[in-house]
Amino acid sequence: MLDLMSEPEFDFDLVVIGSGPAGQRAAVQASKLGKRVCVIEKGRHIGGNCVDLGTIPSKTFREAVCSLTRRSQMLSLYSIGARPVRPTMQALLSRVSTVVERESLVVHDQFDRNEIELLHGTASMDGANRMAVTSAEGVQHLSARFVMIATGSRAIMPGDTQPDPECVFTGDTILQAPRLPRTLLVIGAGVIGIEYASMFAHAGVQVTVMDKADRPLPFIDHEIIDELVHQMRLAQVTFRLGEEVAGAVKEKGADGHTRVTVTTRSGKKMSAEMVLMSAGRIGNIEELNLTSVGLQGDDRGRLKVDDRFRTSVPWIFAAGDVIGAPGLAATSYEQGRIAACEMFGEPHPGMSPHWPYGIYSVPELSCTGQTEEQLTKDCVPYEIGVARYAESARGQIRGDDSGLMKLIFHRENRALLGVHCIGSQATELVHIGQAVMALGGGLNYFLSTVFNYPTFAECYKVAALNCLNRLRAVEFAGK
Repeated sequence: MLDLMSEPEFDFDLVVIGSGPAGQRAAVQASKLGKRVCVIEKGRHIGGNCVDLGTIPSKTFREAVCSLTRRSQMLSLYSIGARPVRPTMQALLSRVSTVVERESLVVHDQFDRNEIELLHGTASMDGANRMAVTSAEGVQHLSARFVMIATGSRAIMPGDTQPDPECVFTGDTILQAPRLPRTLLVIGAGVIGIEYASMFAHAGVQVTVMDKADRPLPFIDHEIIDELVHQMRLAQVTFRLGEEVAGAVKEKGADGHTRVTVTTRSGKKMSAEMVLMSAGRIGNIEELNLTSVGLQGDDRGRLKVDDRFRTSVPWIFAAGDVIGAPGLAATSYEQGRIAACEMFGEPHPGMSPHWPYGIYSVPELSCTGQTEEQLTKDCVPYEIGVARYAESARGQIRGDDSGLMKLIFHRENRALLGVHCIGSQATELVHIGQAVMALGGGLNYFLSTVFNYPTFAECYKVAALNCLNRLRAVEFAGK
């Protein structure tokens, strides 16, 4: 920690570069502590990629897909002899710009209420505790006691592949596609690739997912991923795993639309109207002139930080996508807050180990805690409990008979070790288990708790009873 009493006067106590989740929370937290704060944003919208290109647009698009293709509506149309009309890209995107503008205004209002100064432009370091902001109006020089780098990341285009506004997109640009394609090839089975692959499949697009890994999302519980892959295959998604791109050729199809033919290293050829490249991301640090202050990123543009998000330069902190995994909006918010507290001596316990993953595929899935694979590797004795939506009244009411929840408990002390869920409201449900884990609860809590009926939350009770039956079966067999 710097000796604040002996420091010279600065224009600001904190300058935040980037207005995404990490930058927002750092700026607001510092302002709440009575500090002078400035946020520099180079993008079109306040809120960073989260609002402009990533989280908000993609989840709004997902909601539109689910609303326009809801099973009950499809069955109603078939029952009167009508066929559902294939949605257009324009229809699916009709609410995206509205929601993006609204969310940007929310962030802008938050900055105004907390008297946070906002500058539009590109920031670069200009010596110790100094930076230059370049905009259409010219160059403005600022000084700050602390700097928070929250510049986010952007999609990587692998090899010699180049983006094309008609047929080759990344997760940052796919919603700018001119039309809803008939066929889509998704290269990369990570979070963004799987989310968009499932969304487009449910919009009636024939989707192929290719990845050099042998399974999607390997950090998620394997049983949950197996169920996701099964449901995506039911939506006519084809998986080509263990495959790597060797080359790609753009050409005109017989229908007049441009197509891309991809050749794999194993010799396969795949053709699609559009390609979504989802092969990783790189941190946005090139324009920051970090070498001038003795700081540099790794080969993916990521900055190394400690558990309080301090870089190797005492007055520079970093948080969000620019520091790498987990790269979630939720964790980025908390990282920004912790960093601001650390800068100004405000006590904070640090990042909780029980943060959740939320993956907004169709169906959505979410998890927190450990997986069966991790526990088996670590030789931790455990037992599982499973609840299936098909056996839930709420599942029947909702029309979701394929979702499931899996709880993992320590076999000896019965502590809750992991929560894994796929299906309707999975990203909401996970927070109940997250709270129980953080408070040290376990099987006995769920066995003695009453949940509203009918709800999806009741699955916690059903899964706990299922686990109890498994434990008793083993005890009975040992007698």
